[in-house]
Amino acid sequence: MEEEHRERREEEEERIDGQEETERGEKDRTLQTPSRRRDEEDEEEEEEEEEEEEKEIELMKAGAKHKARNDLIGRHTPISASSSFTSSPLLSRGRGGGGGGEEDGEEDEVRVAIVTIEDESCPSEPFGTAHLETANQITRIEDDKKEVKGKEEEEEKEDEEAEDANSDGGEEEEEESTEVTSPPLHLSPGQMKRKLDHGPDGRPFPSGKKHCKGNGFLSPSSLVQAPPTTFGDLRLANGHSAQRRRVTSGPPPSGLQDWLHIFQTWSGPERLLALDELIDRCETSQVKHMMQVIEPQFQRDFISLLPKELALYVLTFLAPRDLLQAAQTCRYWRILAEDNLLWREKCREEGVSDCASSRRRKCVQPGAAVSPWKSAYIRQHRIENNWRKGDTREPLVLKGHDDHVITCLQFSGDLIVSGSDDNTLKVWSAITGKCLRTLSGHTGGVWCSQMAVATVISGSTDRTLRVWDAESGECVHTLYGHTSTVRCMHLHGNRVVSGSRDTTLRVWDVSTGRCEHVLTGHVAAVRCVQYDGRRVVSGGYDYMVKVWDPETEACLHTLQGHTNRVYSLQFDGAFVVSGSLDTSIRVWDAETGGCVHTLTGHQSLTSGMELRDNILVSGNADSTVRVWDVRTGQCLHTLQGPNKHQSAVTCLQFCRGLVLSSSDDGTVKLWDLKTGAWLRDVVALQSRGSGGVVWRIRASDTRLVCAAGSRNGTEETKLLVLDFDLDDRKKETD
Repeated sequence: MEEEHRERREEEEERIDGQEETERGEKDRTLQTPSRRRDEEDEEEEEEEEEEEEKEIELMKAGAKHKARNDLIGRHTPISASSSFTSSPLLSRGRGGGGGGEEDGEEDEVRVAIVTIEDESCPSEPFGTAHLETANQITRIEDDKKEVKGKEEEEEKEDEEAEDANSDGGEEEEEESTEVTSPPLHLSPGQMKRKLDHGPDGRPFPSGKKHCKGNGFLSPSSLVQAPPTTFGDLRLANGHSAQRRRVTSGPPPSGLQDWLHIFQTWSGPERLLALDELIDRCETSQVKHMMQVIEPQFQRDFISLLPKELALYVLTFLAPRDLLQAAQTCRYWRILAEDNLLWREKCREEGVSDCASSRRRKCVQPGAAVSPWKSAYIRQHRIENNWRKGDTREPLVLKGHDDHVITCLQFSGDLIVSGSDDNTLKVWSAITGKCLRTLSGHTGGVWCSQMAVATVISGSTDRTLRVWDAESGECVHTLYGHTSTVRCMHLHGNRVVSGSRDTTLRVWDVSTGRCEHVLTGHVAAVRCVQYDGRRVVSGGYDYMVKVWDPETEACLHTLQGHTNRVYSLQFDGAFVVSGSLDTSIRVWDAETGGCVHTLTGHQSLTSGMELRDNILVSGNADSTVRVWDVRTGQCLHTLQGPNKHQSAVTCLQFCRGLVLSSSDDGTVKLWDLKTGAWLRDVVALQSRGSGGVVWRIRASDTRLVCAAGSRNGTEETKLLVLDFDLDDRKKETD
């Protein structure tokens, strides 16, 4: 049996070898004598077609398993039954081909060789070496079939197509894309017709080589996008269209397609060498053209490519000024740069805690989506700029109290209250500058006052305190109890603590007008007092500072150390700071009563102080202002120099990182808290240096109110109101 099988296999092999030898001989005879081949073709046509179809199918299967398949998968996007093909070398035209046929609307006949691979995609650039190997094998299959059906006719037609490409392709150098759909897998390879369409810009395709239409390619083995390998891939990766405007100065030079084909056959290093030589031979205008084409392709808008969350995270690292500039880049960047949460974070970094903090903040134009937090930030930035650089507008002038001294000043919201030694208080509108009402009732000069919303408390030399409703002008309560001038007071919540020349302090309920507690212990006039709702701290002409528990009326600590009268106090719950005529400032521990630091440097009476976040600012009669760190006792800055005050500092305040100080020299100066640098004179009276005085100042985030006058009649008694929220003010006026 085995011998019979062996004999059968040998006979079969001999038969196949003989058949192949016969086919090779027939092919040789066909190439040598075309006319004789045509005669024999008619007789053996049916047999040849069947054998060629079988041979073609076998070669296609073998070609699909060829090594080039791996190269295609590894280096380029695989081709499937629905893929687009580059027309050369895989496509060959039928009888209807030719450049002129496209312009006339005729149909081109295209033969397609099918290689079935898993992924469906298409390279956007010409095939490389690996593609050419596989393409050559498939081309040999086509050549075999063309030899059977008419090699001479195909050669003549290809010559005509080459001539048409050189003549008709002169209108443009642009190589446009077209898609060729392969037949279904179950169909045998045959001829397929497709009407070639026009390009995306409406122009007909040139008759030369056509690239497939693609949007880049994905590696079939990974979800990660493969890095661009050609300039066309880079364009697509950057989101640019595959089509770009090309030079149309004239017809392309002859042999351009051959030159490009040779360039594609070179390796990477060979191409670089060729480009170097080409650039050396280019003129300046030509190099400039290359730069204009290439440079934009490497400018990737990575923000637009990122998910919105990641893009916003990147933008959080930009400064607000940079965000405003980024918003002008494009529409999508503007949408990101307007994100409300992004600007809320920027406001938090700058200490802006309320996006609707301004009563007069206006909405933007209807239909415009602007972040409320961004609007708040821009408004605060504008106000800060107005504080530091000023404006040409004149301050609002409020005249009253005749030629008397304004002894105390308060303002809340749009209401300003001034007290004078003319026994009255006046309520003003900060917007219009009009005197709304005069609070009359005291029989002596008003020396101190406090204000919360529309409630005003005043103390007078008539030994009483009065509680007023600033909106109606009505005196709600008259508080009797002190036996001498009420010289100081401090309001916290619904309670006010007053200090008098009678050496006592009294705790009052503002709503009822009842005296709740009397604190006795000083042996001289009480000159200053502070109250935080839990403890009362007082300083007097007896050189003492005392800490009280108002509920038990007990003196918890007597802080001894000053050698002269105590004129000013600050208390933040942890530290007590006292300023004295002995030129020193002392920092005390409120819980233990111990002296933590003695701050020396001033040369005279410390007339005013302000403590916030462990930073103390002190104003002195020696015409200087000093900034201290109460934790270390270090003097951070001395605000002096060529632009320092020329006389005693009368009042000071700090806000927004700025220090404001008023003086007997008739000026209000603005300083930078961090650097100690003088910024500008916010107010400068005409009579400064000759009698003009700024007695009191009060500042909020957007306004500064100054009480000014003179002691020799050179300046009228008046209030100056400066509004730094200028844009909102103008909008409201309009």
